[in-house]
Amino acid sequence: MSEAEKSFKVVLLGEGCVGKTSIVLRYIQNTFVDKHVMTQHAGFFQKNINIAGKRVGLTIWDTAGQERFHALGPIYYRGSQGAIVVYDITDADSYTKAKNWIKELKAMLGNDIVLCLIGNKCDLEKSRVITLEESEAYAASVGAKHYGTSAKLNKGVEELFLDLTKRMLTKSTAIPTISGSSNQGATTSNRQDRIPIVPENENSQEGKTCCK
Repeated sequence: MSEAEKSFKVVLLGEGCVGKTSIVLRYIQNTFVDKHVMTQHAGFFQKNINIAGKRVGLTIWDTAGQERFHALGPIYYRGSQGAIVVYDITDADSYTKAKNWIKELKAMLGNDIVLCLIGNKCDLEKSRVITLEESEAYAASVGAKHYGTSAKLNKGVEELFLDLTKRMLTKSTAIPTISGSSNQGATTSNRQDRIPIVPENENSQEGKTCCK
């Protein structure tokens, strides 16, 4: 893999069970495991994207969402150029916690970071409790962009990361602004570094769908 001309650090934040790991696994490996896995502390993936002849390297940090790991957040998102904050559209508490993550990010990094607010599990639209209008309005109020995804159906994931990369490039003035969210002219290569994810006890998770 040749060296990237531009590199960005991206951090995924959000409560446990909202699907952060599923989103990044879908993006890097194009795989989905319909069983909850718990991220221990954090792990990272790397991916190269070619956009308009520029090779961009992404280091994507997947952080644990459990409350006991919350205090470790600043260790992982310090120095990030992009942040993906995920909530479950069927879980109002996860949306409230996502707003808390964004508040922390802005307190530490100000306007230097490119923010994305992700409503995941769009395949469960009938069970939605957070309206699209509400989440889009909140995202706009904090300078973020809202995206809807389903890791299970592979909906919106590729577009999310591609658009985020273009926004980070634009902010860094590395290349001219590239409009639109089409992946035309963009090619990718990727590498997965070992990420510490541990399947939870199957009996305790019976009937529970966590990570779409």
